[in-house]
Amino acid sequence: MRGSRELIRPPVGMAKTFGGEFREPFGLRLAHKHPSQRSSKSLVFVSEAVLNDAMSEIVLPSPLKVLPQPTQKIRKSDRTRAAILNAALDFVWSHPFRDMTVAKIMDAAGLSRSAFYPHFSDLHAVMSVLLELIGEEILTAAQPWVAGTGDPSQLVEEALNGMVGVCYQRGPFLRAITDAAAMDKRFDEDWNRFLEQFDEAACARIEADQAQGLIPEFDALPVATALNRLDAYTVVHAFGQHPRSQPEPVRAALARIWISTLYGSETVSAGSSKLIRK
Repeated sequence: MRGSRELIRPPVGMAKTFGGEFREPFGLRLAHKHPSQRSSKSLVFVSEAVLNDAMSEIVLPSPLKVLPQPTQKIRKSDRTRAAILNAALDFVWSHPFRDMTVAKIMDAAGLSRSAFYPHFSDLHAVMSVLLELIGEEILTAAQPWVAGTGDPSQLVEEALNGMVGVCYQRGPFLRAITDAAAMDKRFDEDWNRFLEQFDEAACARIEADQAQGLIPEFDALPVATALNRLDAYTVVHAFGQHPRSQPEPVRAALARIWISTLYGSETVSAGSSKLIRK
């Protein structure tokens, strides 16, 4: 096997399913220097109960919400940060990112504009927090294939079920990020870093499966990158606008491509393989 890469194992969460609730907490891990960039576990990312498909397309606020962690005393600053993040999520759920301003999200949050800056340096900081959090969710959803044992084709199916479930709910936000990336170098760099973490995880898994004789020998990184870019384009196109596409055909199409590319087209036809990952 060529130079080995460590398999990425993010914090433990839950696999996501279509129409399910997202109640597993993920702390916000931020960068440095600005108060908005200090490491914090005081906020969690959840969604409200998901409405049926027909209703979900006419409800303007995002079903995704940020809540303070349940503690004996929730600090006012945590409530304020959560309110700002929720206002940003609600905005991009039904408006293009180019129309977002600090004044608009603070008005929606019921807060003064001056309350924004103790928590975030600018709108880029807000969106970066949310993108990082979604990245953790997707990596967690991918864990059955990234780190699981057994029939790898079935593990791909399970991981894609989770990934598509996450992206179905987060689609308008992902669309907002890709739109912003076309206009702003910082967002473009954020988006590329977001994608590269999945490239590294997929490359490490492919190389590990190659070492077990489960996948033919080829240069893993370009294939992992191509598969992940296909995923990104597909989910943003399918779920990033209203009305969203149904998730099951998207999952089935991606599964067919991933499984046939890595484990053989005959595995797709059979619905499983005789391969066993240890």
